[in-house]
Amino acid sequence: MKQLSVLLFALFLSLAVSAQNGAYSKGDKLLNVGVGLNSYYSGGLPVGASFEYGVTEDISVGLNVDYLSHKYKAFGEYKFTALYFGARGSYHFNTLLNIENEKIDVYAGATLGYRSFSWSDDYTAGGLKNSYGSGVYLGIFAGGKYYITDNIGAFVELGAIGSTNARLGVAFKF
Repeated sequence: MKQLSVLLFALFLSLAVSAQNGAYSKGDKLLNVGVGLNSYYSGGLPVGASFEYGVTEDISVGLNVDYLSHKYKAFGEYKFTALYFGARGSYHFNTLLNIENEKIDVYAGATLGYRSFSWSDDYTAGGLKNSYGSGVYLGIFAGGKYYITDNIGAFVELGAIGSTNARLGVAFKF
């Protein structure tokens, strides 16, 4: 899965570098909705969304949320839920890389937020109840978008993105 993520991101980056203005502008409202290709925890399908607003020609800020839950049986029944939410900021490299293709957006950024983690099991010795905790988290990411229409496209992000390190999904621009 990691090799596929790296390959997809490299494809987005190579398209961007060979392109000539970009798909991002000041005032854009950007929504990403996607699924993680893997999980930092033992199972589950991470789902997440982010919303950002373009405050300058190169910088957008907004919010991020990520959810993961998994239930399984092994010497009893176990279930965990991880919820990440926080503030997010991105630098869009379109100007720096001289990207003029209106379909491509290459960006990187950081997230600062809170992780809520809960674990339940029926194992009497405590199981993994204290292995993970809730608290502040810091994430970094790099991503690329390709817009199929003026307002709808696909995206890939790599890095510390909530409960996953690789996410694919649908991108919307308003």
